[in-house]
Amino acid sequence: MNLMTIPYRTSHIMMKGVLNVLKLPIPPSLVGPGMVKRFPEIISLCDVHKALVITDKPLMEMGLLDGFLEALKKAGIDYSVFDGVQPNPTFENIYDGLEAYYTEGCDGVIAFGGGSSMDCAKIVAAKVTNDKPIPKMKGLFKLTHRLPPFFAVPTTAGTGSEATVCAVITDTSNHEKFAINDPKLVPLATVLDPELMVGLPPALTASTGMDALTHAVEAYIGHYDAPFVKEKALAATEVIMRDLEAVYKDGSNLKLRQNMSVASFDAGLAFTRAYVGYVHAIAHNLGGFYGVAHGFANAVILPHILEFSRDAAQKKLSELALCAGLGEPWDSEEILSYRFIDRIKEMNANMGIPETIDALRIEDIPELAKRVLKEANPTYPVPKIMDYDECVAMLEELVTPEQPE
Repeated sequence: MNLMTIPYRTSHIMMKGVLNVLKLPIPPSLVGPGMVKRFPEIISLCDVHKALVITDKPLMEMGLLDGFLEALKKAGIDYSVFDGVQPNPTFENIYDGLEAYYTEGCDGVIAFGGGSSMDCAKIVAAKVTNDKPIPKMKGLFKLTHRLPPFFAVPTTAGTGSEATVCAVITDTSNHEKFAINDPKLVPLATVLDPELMVGLPPALTASTGMDALTHAVEAYIGHYDAPFVKEKALAATEVIMRDLEAVYKDGSNLKLRQNMSVASFDAGLAFTRAYVGYVHAIAHNLGGFYGVAHGFANAVILPHILEFSRDAAQKKLSELALCAGLGEPWDSEEILSYRFIDRIKEMNANMGIPETIDALRIEDIPELAKRVLKEANPTYPVPKIMDYDECVAMLEELVTPEQPE
């Protein structure tokens, strides 16, 4: 072990001990086609009289919320809709949602949408009961008080935020994207309704699905791989690597959509107990710097980081490969680990996901590398610790070569 990594590994050992005794909630979930219309029956049990439904304008314009909002009425729950969520929510986005909560006299929050809607809703709800600046919420266990009743309705199979302790926010003043992690951010309940995902464009199906795979893989190969984490990560990996390309080609298949939504939920349960790794550290900073969509960034970065980590994570990568049906138990761990990485590259190529990030500028790499390592080391229990020069080299791999005019 490199002497410089000893403090990081010491931190990982200590934190693993904490996570082994920390009991994180698992939100009950309704699963199946049409279940979103039954979800208000659950919400009504929590004494919510008027809910702020936090979503985005495209979903409202598509009419995706219509059945759910009607079901809220039938359950005797009044509501107000805040549809101002933007990709990579900002502080301003949060304060607009918070103003809507108070102006409309709400006493509960419902996230309806993808990761951005859930991030926004979580932090709005957190601000209702925690009177502190958003930057003071950054990191672990910074929330003092429980949220008002909070529920999640995911419309993508990717972020797994409906199962996690995490919310991510962008500070536009310094282009920093950071996470708030606290068990109080876990919803009281969620619904996994594949009918909500039928209209997802193929490209979004691909990037969100690879986002979920990234959660499962980074959780599995990290140092916080408790038995529950392994169980959920393996289950998610098997389903995603089997079904994602099929649902990318046929988004109307409700069975496949449901499989993917459950896999995303399982991956969320895994990584909220095991953290993530350098894929996320890089993706967060690309999002903060350039607004790159998180799931897309994860999909592009994942095979690069797995190649960097392969020697240290060979055994676990081989186990993931076997789980995905990419070999036999008598194949060597080395061969299986390479097959797993190659299969991810193949999936990306088949779904039109590139190998580089067009927005990434070579002149920004020194600052990006500093921010990536500040986020990741020692917080993320990665299988192989990356230094500054290695991080710079990794980011350089992600730069799109200039095309001849």
